[in-house]
Amino acid sequence: MAEPSAARPGPRGERAVRGALGGGPALELDRLIHERMRLAIVSALAVNESLTFNELKRLLETTDGNLSVHARKLEEAQYITCTKSFEGRLPKTVYRLSPAGRAALERYLDHMEALIRATRKGEP
Repeated sequence: MAEPSAARPGPRGERAVRGALGGGPALELDRLIHERMRLAIVSALAVNESLTFNELKRLLETTDGNLSVHARKLEEAQYITCTKSFEGRLPKTVYRLSPAGRAALERYLDHMEALIRATRKGEP
């Protein structure tokens, strides 16, 4: 499935981001985090020390399969950690945001803030 084209700013947006960030090279949005469900997972974990699979599923109002697929992508990128255990006979999966995930989220948020500032400066 193709990522949304809105993830990449046009030439004006790239210049604006470059200017807003001190004139350096244009930043690319982290497409892994930019996807709605993955951004929701990372954001939820950023404000919670950890969340179980079922807590995340309820919080994000999603299905088991959808959460599993997106969590696996984040885990493969080492943005989140996943610990599996048992409570009695029931499996328990706990997710935490890794330092790399927190750094990626900070970069993503910085980029989005720069885009917002640049866009608002261009308003009449």
